[in-house]
Parts: sequence; structure tokens; C-alpha cells
Amino acid sequence: MRIIRDYQFVEDQDRGASVAIGNFDGVHLGHQSVIDLARDAAPHAPLGILTFEPHPRAYFAPDAPAFRLMNPEARASRLEKIGVDRLYEINFNTGLASLTPREFAQTVICDGLGLAHVVVGADFCFGKGRAGKAKDLVAFGAEMGFGVTIAPLLAQDVDTVSSTAIRRALTEARPDDAAAMLGHWHRIEGPVIGGEQRGRELGYPTANMSIDGLHPPAFGVYAVLVDVLDGPHAGSYQGAASMGVRPMFGENRPNLETFIFDFSGDLYGAHLSVALVAYLRGEEKFDGLDALITQMDADCVTAREILGAL
Repeated sequence: MRIIRDYQFVEDQDRGASVAIGNFDGVHLGHQSVIDLARDAAPHAPLGILTFEPHPRAYFAPDAPAFRLMNPEARASRLEKIGVDRLYEINFNTGLASLTPREFAQTVICDGLGLAHVVVGADFCFGKGRAGKAKDLVAFGAEMGFGVTIAPLLAQDVDTVSSTAIRRALTEARPDDAAAMLGHWHRIEGPVIGGEQRGRELGYPTANMSIDGLHPPAFGVYAVLVDVLDGPHAGSYQGAASMGVRPMFGENRPNLETFIFDFSGDLYGAHLSVALVAYLRGEEKFDGLDALITQMDADCVTAREILGAL
């Protein structure tokens, strides 16, 4: 998959794509249905995604609570897995935000990227002040020479499949419901960072990962699937992970600490993708380390049983 980050300097091979436009946070089933429409609209054209970094919501409200389900790297990895050829990950800045809907259609979609076809959701808004609607894009496409498809919202049971509904499921410790809407396990992806090595002292060495900038799932212990994406230990594993602030050890910045079953090796600096499969229990402050270790032993037994049944 090729990643293009500037609509003003686009090579000929990256023009003429059929793209789905949106933020695609989570790449959930609703997103995938939109991407499928882009694939079907022009089956002989490169399949693309047009998205923006930073996320426009973060650009306009930088101090708002973290909301993203995926960082850019995790999103790119998931999009590549489902067959996307071109990721147009355009810098969202003051210049782009100031374009009127017509200017966005002409400057970015038509002249800049040279897109053949675009697919947007029925609730799509674009241009300065979110003034442009999906029907406006249809009119601009007819005028400027690119095709437009409007995708209906995808419903599942009583809830619309959306990033908002997935965040709610994760907040409420329902990773299985989140996975049903995503079409895949919710994953935390990033490099292994240094920790205080308390897990090693307890007999449970962990791979620590930051969740800064991401919507925090319910704090507690999970059964997890782990993909080590690079380095000498690359491969797939199972484990148990603790999400949260580690109340046994004072006030701490939230992170994810993963104990990988039957593993021995150094993972510092390696990139991991940790899938939250099942929520086992909430965070607790125990009377002492012996009680904590006893509970960790039980957590790992439960996690092995759950993961063994997959």
C-alpha cells in the first residue's frame, strides 16, 4: 500500500483511484461497507482511502479528551490488510480547513489527487464550517468529472455501527460487542516502552505500551492476542494484559501492560499489536503482593481457557 501525504504533489501512478473518504477510526464494519462500495464502483482502478492527520476533531479541539480508537499506524495496517492500494493521508491544517466545499472538491479531489470516484457516508460533511453535504459533493462531481456514491448508514441490532458505539462498548467493558461492530478485535498498537519492571519482580514480566491519544477502554485485566510485528520475536502469541493506572503502586499514567504466555525474550522497542478479547475483571488494590500474585495466577488460567476456546 502506498501512502500519499500531500495532495499538491501526486505522482501519475497515484491518480485515478476510487476512494472512500472519511476518518475511518477503527475501520469498523460501517467503514468496510463504504470501502467495498469504492472497490465495486471502479474495479479496475486503484482502491484508495482519503483521510486526514491530525484528525479534524483533534485539530479543532486539541484539549478535548482522547477519543481515537486507532493511531495512524494501526489504521494504515488494518487498511492494508483489507486490500487498500492507496492511502491519501492528507495533512489537516489551517489551509485545508479554510477551503470552501467547492474549493475542496476542485483543489483536493479533482485537481490535486485526480480521483476517478469517491464514496462517502450519508452523514458526510466537508469544507469550511462543515458546510458541504453529501448531496453537494454529487453535484460537484457531475460538474468536475468524478463519480460520487453515497453510502447508507449500516445498522446492527438497535445501534448504528459507529466509532461512538464502539467507544461505548469498550468503556463498558464489552470488547466482544466492540469486535462485533468492528469486524475484528479491538487492538492497541505501538512500540514497547520502558517500565518500572515490577512485573518481572513478581514473576510476570510485561511488555508496556502507551495509550496516550487513544480512547481508554475499561480499566482492568483482559485475555489478549498479541502480534509482535517486527524484530527477532515476530509472531503471534497469547497472553493476559492489564489496562489502567496500577492502583497497587500509587498514581500512574494509564498504559497497557501485557504478559505473554510461554515467552522469553527482549521486546523493548518492538512494535506490538494487542487484541482485547475478553474482559476478566476490574483493577483492584490488594492487601499485599502475595494476594496480587495469587490473583494474577488465576487471571492467567482464565485467560488461557478463553483463548484456547477460540
